[in-house]
Amino acid sequence: MKIDLEKLSLTELNSLLLAAERQRKLLSSRRPAAEVRRKAIALAAQHGYTIAELYGDRPAAENPVKRRSPRRKTGKVAPKYRDPDNKRNTWSGRGRMPRWLAQKTKYGRSVTDFLIPGLAKPTARKSASIGQRRLIKQS
Repeated sequence: MKIDLEKLSLTELNSLLLAAERQRKLLSSRRPAAEVRRKAIALAAQHGYTIAELYGDRPAAENPVKRRSPRRKTGKVAPKYRDPDNKRNTWSGRGRMPRWLAQKTKYGRSVTDFLIPGLAKPTARKSASIGQRRLIKQS
């Protein structure tokens, strides 16, 4: 790790010195790894084990890490709903209902009132959960 000391301010240099001093004290107070390793082997042998039996082929400090599977990216979808007051407010019908549409349906208007003409039938209904997608073919 390279630190450009020329670019650091006085407070940054002081905090770097304090951190370095703390790390030096910590490292100097620790016992050497070889000594700890010898004691661990002796303790295992005292109880009738070997280090290989206790830890197997992997080192003692190694912890298994869970890997998350990458999320599948969804493609862009054309908007199905548009706010007549502000043409930039659109919604594709996927996901959570936007605030502008929820506010207008709260005062008695239907979601279907905001459908863009010529596009698919509505995906959000009062009886269905909001944002649930349904495929309806037009005849």
